[in-house]
Amino acid sequence: MFNDIASEIIYPLIPAFLTTLLGTSAAAVLGVIEGAAESLASILKLVFGRVSDRLRKRKPIFAAGYSLAVVVRPLVALASSWWHVFAVRLADRTGKGMRTAPRDALLADSADEKSRGFAFGLQRAMDHLGAFLGPLVASAVLALLMRGGLEQTDATRYTFLFAYIPGAIALLVVFFIVRELKPGPRPAGEKLPPLWSKELGGRFYYYLFVVMIFTLGNSTDAFLLLRAQQAGLSVALIPLLWTGLHISKVVFSLLGGRFADRVGSKTAILLGWFVYAAIYFGFARVHGVWPVVALFIVYGLYYGLTEAPEKAFVAQFVRSELRGSAYGMYNLAIGIGALPASVVFGYIWKAWGYGVAFYFGAGLALVAAVGLLFVRPPVKNG
Repeated sequence: MFNDIASEIIYPLIPAFLTTLLGTSAAAVLGVIEGAAESLASILKLVFGRVSDRLRKRKPIFAAGYSLAVVVRPLVALASSWWHVFAVRLADRTGKGMRTAPRDALLADSADEKSRGFAFGLQRAMDHLGAFLGPLVASAVLALLMRGGLEQTDATRYTFLFAYIPGAIALLVVFFIVRELKPGPRPAGEKLPPLWSKELGGRFYYYLFVVMIFTLGNSTDAFLLLRAQQAGLSVALIPLLWTGLHISKVVFSLLGGRFADRVGSKTAILLGWFVYAAIYFGFARVHGVWPVVALFIVYGLYYGLTEAPEKAFVAQFVRSELRGSAYGMYNLAIGIGALPASVVFGYIWKAWGYGVAFYFGAGLALVAAVGLLFVRPPVKNG
């Protein structure tokens, strides 16, 4: 949560920082910066997941990842050119790539199968809570600094530096509170099996293929904001709507994780993808502000039924000492699918209208749901 507060203090201000403070067109460079940064993170998630399996240690790797992000992220305050921002974002996403798979593997090891959905649901809820609180903190700090007489440029830079405070709290938690359940030593002569070995198995890769199909229709939520604006919602109310979505995510992440523990992760994911398809179908069909706002809030249910259950489901395919690799592959599959998803969605919107674009997203969700029906994790204990 504290790491996300630190991140969201900075991230929402970057487009304005590029545009008004550095004299750069945000549209021209923002896509390059974020596309390259997220692509790097996706690849590194697999690399460091494998490293954590090879070393049989999780905490040192994800602690290093959090540390790198916390140290370099606020340095965007010193930027005087867009490529300085680019370098900081690359370093920040490098930290994310280092920590994600080892952290997920540690979390999966820390909870038994009956409570794993709730464990990941709690993690996602705290992530969304941080994303909700971060912009509020940024707005408060920025307003206080400007009221104190600082120019907007200087106030924004000091706000970036303020992110060191929640970041430092996050590191205190990582280093002094988090405990790791370490797998036993690898037997002498036993090597870490390759990614394509039967240890991960065809069933697991089929699951990743299905997830990737869904991800291809899962475009950025910024398009939902654009849809709300086109439906007649005032620009001044869009941040409030975005805040409402984050609150919805927090609540449904906790409920969805517990629900997955009761009915099974696969069932929860299946319901979540059906909810996604129904909501996207609604965005294509409904008119008026209030129906769109209602869909926006219910959209949090999709996150609750899928984010934590998808990660909990991964743990059912592999034994503990290979989970770093498994979560690395899972995150890489999502990264590969997410890269073209928004580009394709935006092109369809521009060429044939928002209705066809949302139908496209809903259709891929239904195709993925059908594919998920045939996913079978290995039977445990013989």
